[in-house]
Amino acid sequence: MSERRFRLVLSCPDAVGIVAAVTAGIARQGGWITEAHQYADPESGWFFMRYEVRADSLNGDIQRLEAIVTTLAERFGMTWSVTDTAFARRVMLCVSRQSHCLSDLLYRWRSGELAMDIPCVVSNHEEMRSFVEWHGIPFLCIPVPADGREAAFAALESVIEEYRVDTVVLARYMQVLPGALCDRYHGRIINIHHSFLPSFVGARPYHQAAQRGVKLIGATCHYATADLDQGPIIEQDVIRVNHHNTTDDMVRLGRDVEKSVLARGLRGHLEDRVFIYGNKTIVFG
Repeated sequence: MSERRFRLVLSCPDAVGIVAAVTAGIARQGGWITEAHQYADPESGWFFMRYEVRADSLNGDIQRLEAIVTTLAERFGMTWSVTDTAFARRVMLCVSRQSHCLSDLLYRWRSGELAMDIPCVVSNHEEMRSFVEWHGIPFLCIPVPADGREAAFAALESVIEEYRVDTVVLARYMQVLPGALCDRYHGRIINIHHSFLPSFVGARPYHQAAQRGVKLIGATCHYATADLDQGPIIEQDVIRVNHHNTTDDMVRLGRDVEKSVLARGLRGHLEDRVFIYGNKTIVFG
């Protein structure tokens, strides 16, 4: 995005006048709204809003937008945040031995398709070191032995803090994170799962799918939580297969859909389009 913008996201109990109050407040300051999304959930009675405002229309002063919302937050009971597109999120990628999601995200990062900084890549194996370092990114190997998992994940948490990581992406990182880690970084750890959840759990999912004669295979991008593979879903997609497809075909096609679903889910997160509400998400396109 070449034009600097401020992003306002908020949620609160639904009520009359929220959109009018926020919009009028921005307009009084000369703010130029370039994108606006609102949604009121009829079941929960909860309201969600995402605005983008041209930064130059507020003289590049993000505090002017923050001041507008501050005056309204108590009135409407808002939870809110404002971000500046001039500052990219710091995204740590975690990978094991499968490189397809890592490769795709690094390409999208190098090409400018995903606006993010990658301070480091972490793996529990050494295989990806040369590939990652070729991109000029620090590669950290933290083995996760069966008798040393607690120490390994403590080291992983230290890396998150040391590198000031905003978001962690499990790009086919084949380790189950401890619940305490997921809780601490709630809404900041993104995982890609090799199917529509819940389905074909455990090892060799595409082999299981081939044996069952499935007609659709898919992938799910979701936030990691203490409940394994049960976190709020950000993005999903499927691809059609039939009896002509071999297991190798399904692996190849499955990897293709995993890459695209993870990239779309991460983009939505980076652009502040995803609201977590309970164990589901509201995602503005």
